[in-house]
Amino acid sequence: MNFDYKEFKRFEKQIILKKIGISGQKKIKKTKLLIVGIGGLGCPLISYLAASGIGNVCIVDHDKVELSNLNRQILFNNNDLNKYKVLQAKKKVNQIYKNMKIKAIKSKINYKNIRSIIKKYDIICDGSDNYETRYLINDFCKKEKKILISAAISRFDGHLFKFNFKKKGPCYRCFMPEHPNVENNCETDGIFSPVAGVMGSIQANEVLKTILNLKNDLSSNMLIFDSLKMSLRKVKISVNKNCINKCKS
Repeated sequence: MNFDYKEFKRFEKQIILKKIGISGQKKIKKTKLLIVGIGGLGCPLISYLAASGIGNVCIVDHDKVELSNLNRQILFNNNDLNKYKVLQAKKKVNQIYKNMKIKAIKSKINYKNIRSIIKKYDIICDGSDNYETRYLINDFCKKEKKILISAAISRFDGHLFKFNFKKKGPCYRCFMPEHPNVENNCETDGIFSPVAGVMGSIQANEVLKTILNLKNDLSSNMLIFDSLKMSLRKVKISVNKNCINKCKS
C-alpha cells in the first residue's frame, strides 16, 4: 500500500494518536466501505471518512438533489439541484481527499441488486430513510456476516445501531420485529438540521473505531440522541428468540 510523506503529513494529527499510528492509518486507508443513502446522514458521514483517509467507498442512492434537501445535506448547494446525489457527492468528496476511490451507484438498493453490491465491502453504513430498505440491509448483512452501522433521524432525535454479524448476537429485527404502520423520517416528520450532522459524525466515529478495533464500541447497542435535552444514552439490544433471522446470543 502506498503511504508517502504527503499522506503522512495530511493525516499526521491522527497518526500521532497512540491508538492509531501508522499501522492504524493504513487500516483506515485499505478498508472497503459501503454507504447506502447520501442524504442528511450520508453527507457528513462520507465527508469525515474522506477527511480521515478511508480509501475505498461505494455510495448508493437513486435520488436527485432537491431544494428541501439543502437545509441538512451539507455536500450540496443550489448548483447541484436536479442532479444525482451520488455523482455530485463523488465530485465534492474527491475535493476533500482525491485518493479516495469512490464507486457511485445511482439506483435504489433492492432484493435484486443488494447481494452483488454488499459482498465486496467490509463495513456497511445504512443511512436510508425508510423501513423497507433498513430491514432489507439488515437481513442481507446478517446473511453475509457483515458489520452493519445504521443511523436514523427524525424531528429532534437520532438513533445509531451497530451489529457485528461476524459474531453471534441480535439484529435490527430483534429490536423491531415488524415494519411499523407509519414511516418516521425527514419527509414525513421534519428534521432539525443539526441532528443530521451530529448523527452522521457519530456514525463516522463508530466506523473508524470498528476499523481500528477499539474497545467500548457500540456492538449490539443502540445510541439515542435527544437534541432538545442534549442527552445521549446507550440501550442494550437483546436477542429476540422469535426473530425470523434466528439470532442467537
